[in-house]
Amino acid sequence: MPTSCSFPCQRSWISYHPSSINLRSHRFVVASSAAAGMELSLTRPDDWHLHLREGELLHAVASHSGDFGWRRWWCSARQFGRAIVMPNLKPPITTTEAAVAYRQSILKALPEGSVFDPLMTLYLTDNTSPEEIKLARQSGVVFAVKLYPAGATTNSQDGVTDIFGKCIPVLEEMAKHNMPLLVHGEVTDPSVDIFDREKVFIETILEPLLKKLPHLKIVMEHITTMEAVKFIESCSEGSVAATVTPQHLILNRNSLFQGGLQPHNYCLPVLKREIHREAIVSAVTSGSNRYFLGTDSAPHERRRKECTCGCAGIYNAPVALSLYAKVFEQAGSLDKLEAFTSFNGPDFYGLPRNTSKIKLRKSSWKVPVSYPYEHGEIVPMFAGETLEWLPSNN
Repeated sequence: MPTSCSFPCQRSWISYHPSSINLRSHRFVVASSAAAGMELSLTRPDDWHLHLREGELLHAVASHSGDFGWRRWWCSARQFGRAIVMPNLKPPITTTEAAVAYRQSILKALPEGSVFDPLMTLYLTDNTSPEEIKLARQSGVVFAVKLYPAGATTNSQDGVTDIFGKCIPVLEEMAKHNMPLLVHGEVTDPSVDIFDREKVFIETILEPLLKKLPHLKIVMEHITTMEAVKFIESCSEGSVAATVTPQHLILNRNSLFQGGLQPHNYCLPVLKREIHREAIVSAVTSGSNRYFLGTDSAPHERRRKECTCGCAGIYNAPVALSLYAKVFEQAGSLDKLEAFTSFNGPDFYGLPRNTSKIKLRKSSWKVPVSYPYEHGEIVPMFAGETLEWLPSNN
């Protein structure tokens, strides 16, 4: 791809208005009242939707670091205490045995001394059995089951083709064990416009499913539309929640095309209109406990993004906390950031909140242009750009 077309327009649609910042919460430790040099102390966040891949790519994203002068910035394992790890590998993680083995691979790839805890998931298929759900719950390492409609996104070809005809016994077992169903909420009917697939999924799958199984816990992942916000708000509190990515809070669909085709802004669900972005920002920064952090960080080798049929997925792990802070600051809701990043997720899953802390300092830092590894490189979200919030462990 020519240099002139390499992600020149990844900048956010959100501008800073420091005068609107509202620091009411006593949970924060503020080092300075001035915007520059402001420091926030947060309970260590968790990432409730993360792709770690496998093989060389797993080792690259689980252990690389970036050195910015006197500052050292690390990968997901350095930022987050825990993460829900996606199971869409080749072959997918469809059994508890495979999930346990994948978890061991992740632990071996982590930096020395890391206490990062990968929370595993199973990949739901037409053939998943209720007995497998029992094994998953007994394992102590599998915390949810992921629904990919067949063909909806990366490595989803083995996903569900008929949820009502083939998966109800499994979902009933999940409800019995209080195990959440994590939903990629898009229909795959080619007659449905790609920008409408989330809305249609809510109407044709989620709403009927909740009527049939009202006690099933559901996380609608990476929501992208005002219809998703309305659906989440209409459900009983504690039964249905949503994860939200940095890209769907920061970017709209113009970001795919400005200055040329922008492959590093391409993800699924695809970015939507500005009115949808605004609706999601309003919901997330309102303080509602129905929304929590889920980056959907999805690394691909650069050549798999910049090609004639590029992969969907944005690698945002190195910049996610900086971008979330930017969104909450812009909304005048920094006092609500910690609940979104650190409290709402574990509360929904019935897990204890983390006890360690991280800091976010108002200090400019430049995102690396790429993260090289042995057989390629990974381009992060906002590559080469300067961000204004710098996370650290101390």
